[in-house]
Amino acid sequence: MKQLLIALLTTASFLFAAPPLKVGMELAYPPFEMSQTDGTPSGVSVDFAKALAKELGRELVIENIAWDGLIPSLRTGKVDLIISSMTITEERKKSIAFSVPYAQSNLAILTHPKAGVQGIEDLNQKGKRVAVKKGTTGHIYAAANLPSAQLLVFDRENAAILEVIQQKADGFLYDQLTIYRNWDRHQEATVALLKPFQETPEYWGVALRQSDTELKAQVDTFITKAKKDGTFDAFSRTHLSKARETFDGLGIPFFF
Repeated sequence: MKQLLIALLTTASFLFAAPPLKVGMELAYPPFEMSQTDGTPSGVSVDFAKALAKELGRELVIENIAWDGLIPSLRTGKVDLIISSMTITEERKKSIAFSVPYAQSNLAILTHPKAGVQGIEDLNQKGKRVAVKKGTTGHIYAAANLPSAQLLVFDRENAAILEVIQQKADGFLYDQLTIYRNWDRHQEATVALLKPFQETPEYWGVALRQSDTELKAQVDTFITKAKKDGTFDAFSRTHLSKARETFDGLGIPFFF
């Protein structure tokens, strides 16, 4: 009888165990989403996903997906969530849902010393070439606000950055941390203009299917708790300490 009871309990546990939490992210955006040399996912978003999965009592599975495949993968059920430094936009909200914001950012400019660019208005000139990553808010902003510039659209962030380093583009629009990080790597070849030029900051959220209201409520609860108990501050101390010092020195609000 005891063995039968154990077997029944084991079977019940298997049947009612929570399914894995499948999180999509593009592991190409350090220090938020990246891979170690052995392929192990790491970064702020990875730590975030691990803490969320633990809170929900579910095993974490991270799916490395190219940026333009993230939303289709969510909508078709390949992943349950997207945690990939994704900006909440009205256009995206037409097809997917977002959690409450967990971070804020602004667009910034990576330029080079010979471009003569001191602000966003200097890029909206005939003859200026602006590099953007396809589908990002930098791409959306440039298409709407820089009609006089020539847009160079790339699938990969590194390709756009290389255009600036080689002086084939006068500027690259992306979020502040990416601009800071690439200037830090290429200080002689680039100039970082980190001061915000948008009227309002961008907010990042976890992306979900619109029908997953229960999961959204769980994610919202976790984010609210994590912002209050220092979880997100711990992420920034682990991965972003140098950048945070720079932003604080410039008086620019940081991500968390």
